[in-house]
Amino acid sequence: MELIELNAVQVLDLLKKNEITSQEYVEALLRHIDNREPLVGAWTYLNKDLIISSAKKADENRRNGIVKSMSGLPIGIKDIIDTFDMATENGSKVCKGRSPSKDAHLVKLFRDEGSIIFGKCVTTEFALSAPGKTKNPNDLECTPGGSSSGSAAAVSDNMIPLSIGSQTGGSVLRPASFNGIIGFKPTFGTISRTGMSPVSYRLDHPGIYARCIEDIELASSVILSYDENDHDMIENYNFLKQTISNLNNVKFAFIRGPAWEHGDEDMKKEMENFVTNINLNIDDISLPKIFEKAIDSHITIMKGGIHSSLGKHYRNEKSKLHPYTIERIENSISVKASEYIDALENAKNMSLKLKDIFEKYDAIITPAAPGQAPRDLSTTGNAVFNGYWTMLGVPAIGLPLLKGKDSLPIGIQIITPWKEDGKLLSISKALLNI
Repeated sequence: MELIELNAVQVLDLLKKNEITSQEYVEALLRHIDNREPLVGAWTYLNKDLIISSAKKADENRRNGIVKSMSGLPIGIKDIIDTFDMATENGSKVCKGRSPSKDAHLVKLFRDEGSIIFGKCVTTEFALSAPGKTKNPNDLECTPGGSSSGSAAAVSDNMIPLSIGSQTGGSVLRPASFNGIIGFKPTFGTISRTGMSPVSYRLDHPGIYARCIEDIELASSVILSYDENDHDMIENYNFLKQTISNLNNVKFAFIRGPAWEHGDEDMKKEMENFVTNINLNIDDISLPKIFEKAIDSHITIMKGGIHSSLGKHYRNEKSKLHPYTIERIENSISVKASEYIDALENAKNMSLKLKDIFEKYDAIITPAAPGQAPRDLSTTGNAVFNGYWTMLGVPAIGLPLLKGKDSLPIGIQIITPWKEDGKLLSISKALLNI
């Protein structure tokens, strides 16, 4: 196996055994990126000198016995998340050359554990829907999804073992599905958004991309951490790894959900075949009637957030915005306060009904995307299968277990109750090992 194909935990093991150096590893990644980046376009900022000097420093620290949990391990960061030593431009001409004075909270946590902040990954403009330059490594004519386009594509193409994205609708799980990797959106309020450009404070979740669950667990152990400056965070939350040895003891609910009609026929067929043939304890159930309002409620809440967070750019620098961004902001202006409040109340009522479901079931199985990645680089695809779960704040993960009509990846989405992130990852690891 080549160095670039190793997962993060494997790399750390080799570093610990002194079988490789961090410099050797990042130089292998950079050689691969030299070949593939002109095609894939996953990065908006890469400084090779900074990367190599950071790796040399990590190697020196290791020789001197200064070793942390992620010492010498590189990670990619979505370009809506602040880094003090790299531009953070939010995928927009409005923020061209923007240089933050300090790291976002989650970036600081990674640095404190010895990680190398490798570079900034392409995002759609302000994490909405205007595509960047990134293409899907599995098929360069297909979208990588969005808004975390570069973060997902970089991991999929072995440019980096781990990266950070964010999800307000479906911007972690949909790109994971399209790119054939794992995308994890933890419980709302477990990763700080301090230093991250907002879309909707009510909906924004940072998330993690990797090619194996062990790497998701590694990153989670570092950044699922309380920050008093993010007022939506859960106090006294502790991420704990779990081990589930027998999936037969796990009770699953297969839920098509209100978005099912938006799914491609090949996805629906593959999803139903998966549930039928996997030989686990799965009940096919429907969501309560209140969930008929789920898609529209999420859209309304997101529109309210867009108006609040991004309206200033529309008023002050509209000419620099992409037409898609302008359209999204203009569509948000018409949302009435009463509609926003009603949507929030709907979300609360759905949460109560979902708690009832979790009284009977350990986890939910549902689609992660409408189908395989669309063969259209002018779109990032449809987030309809993710938005309402994002609104409810439950932990969700996308697993690359299905194939579409062109043998391109399709993910399935697994969901567990709030704050059971460790359990979700353990179930996911077992599912991937079947």
